[in-house]
Formats: sequence, C-alpha cells, structure tokens
Amino acid sequence: MYKHTNKTVIVEDLGVVDYEQAWEYQTNLFHSIIDKKLANRDLPEDLQTAPDSYFLFCEHPHVYTLGKSGKREHLLINQAQLKQAHATYYEINRGGDITYHGPGQIVGYPILDLDNYFTDIHKYLRFLEEAIILTLKDYGLNAGRIDGLTGVWIGFENPIT
Repeated sequence: MYKHTNKTVIVEDLGVVDYEQAWEYQTNLFHSIIDKKLANRDLPEDLQTAPDSYFLFCEHPHVYTLGKSGKREHLLINQAQLKQAHATYYEINRGGDITYHGPGQIVGYPILDLDNYFTDIHKYLRFLEEAIILTLKDYGLNAGRIDGLTGVWIGFENPIT
C-alpha cells in the first residue's frame, strides 16, 4: 500500500492504569493513524508513508467491558457486586462480548493500521496469539488457546467454566 512502509512498532508499558484512561489514549492513537491515512490521500504515492504502529501493555484495576456484539445480561454480577468488588463497567465500541481485566493480568493493546500488515482479521488474531504464546514460552510459561475463544490462556489445558 505504501511505497515507504514502516514495520516498526512503538512499544509502551503504561503500568497500572484505569481502563477509561487507557481507552482514551488508545482512541487518540487510533485517530492519529486515521489522520495520517487521510493526509496521505493528498500526497503523491512516492511521498506517502505508513502511519506509526503501537503496542501498549498495561494492567487494569478490576474492570468489565462489553463489546458491540455482547449483551448486558451476559454480565453475571449486578451493580452492588461491582461496587463491592471495586470494579468498573464500560460499554465500548470494540468487537466481542464481556471481557474482564484485573490486577496481575497483563493486557496488550495493538493500535495499528492492519492494511500495513494483514487484511484478514482472524489470521491477524491467530498470528498475534501465537507470538504471545511463543514469548511466554521463552519465560517458561506454558500458554495456549482454548477452542472457540479468542485469546491466550495460562492453564488452558484445564479451563475453569
């Protein structure tokens, strides 16, 4: 797509960060990618450059998020239980259903222009999962996938249902 393709990924460790703050930062990075793509439209092809790519790592306090294809009733705790657990809840514009993030869980957020890498989102997700599995293996952790779910799990051999 771009004559001057940039495959460099800017990696940032955000530490422990509130979900809403991390979401706002991701949104700003996303808009910077869109702005770059729009600016490229006005340039000759040989002057166009790929937008920056980012991979953010962080940890969140207890939070549940509901994606666009999820249903509120899939959240199996009520407002009082959320409050008691010091957990927050957000309905956001990502795909998927209910997701929990909390202390001790490393969360990775890739913010990139997939046109620069893959055009098949499922292929991209499997590639990303495999990279995480191999990285965890380097650290002596046995991780894998669970059939039917997106993500990487430690203890995947005996998932808790």
